Amino acid sequence: MDVIFGNTDLWGRALGNTLLIFFGGGVLALVLGIIVGAMRVSPVPIARGVGTVYVNLIRNTPLTLVFFFFVFGYPQLGLPKLSTTILGILAIGIYTATYVAEVLRAGINTVPVGQAEAARAIGLPFGQVMSLVVLPQAFRSVVPPMMSVFIALLKNTTVAAGFSVLELGAIRSYLSERGENALVVLLWVAAIFVALVLLLSWLQRYLENKWRIAR
Repeated sequence: MDVIFGNTDLWGRALGNTLLIFFGGGVLALVLGIIVGAMRVSPVPIARGVGTVYVNLIRNTPLTLVFFFFVFGYPQLGLPKLSTTILGILAIGIYTATYVAEVLRAGINTVPVGQAEAARAIGLPFGQVMSLVVLPQAFRSVVPPMMSVFIALLKNTTVAAGFSVLELGAIRSYLSERGENALVVLLWVAAIFVALVLLLSWLQRYLENKWRIAR
């Protein structure tokens, strides 16, 4: 336990940055993924085309290259300067949004077509059909795969370690400079990630049970 209590300053910062990247990237991925998922099933050909290009382009690009673009390419665009942590949130959020969009699109396809047609028949525009009728049912049907996406997002936060972000994936190198055993540090990092994934798994079961009753 000395490796933890003797270095609480580094562990606190590392865990805090990991959670910041996870929650920030998760919110961005969810919002952007909903928009892109709706575009993928939109009756407007241009919207469908833009959604398809976005998903295929970003999803087929390695996450490390997406990080490279934001960390090294973004500053060359003359835009406001951002910290590497914020750039990491943008990179992982935009990348994960493609998976959120595809999971959500699969959920949308499980909703009976007749319900959307009935909503359009009473005069609801596409946006309200999606937000009031289709998406609430789609989310209920995709809780397990959606949670798997966010578990992957949590583990992908370690990629930020290669871009000067002090998070759990990078703490080994910092503690090695203090003379700590690298293997012990890695085992503690693994234990923390297992605990966080178990929390997400519990949240998944809670949502499944809650929404199953709501049906």
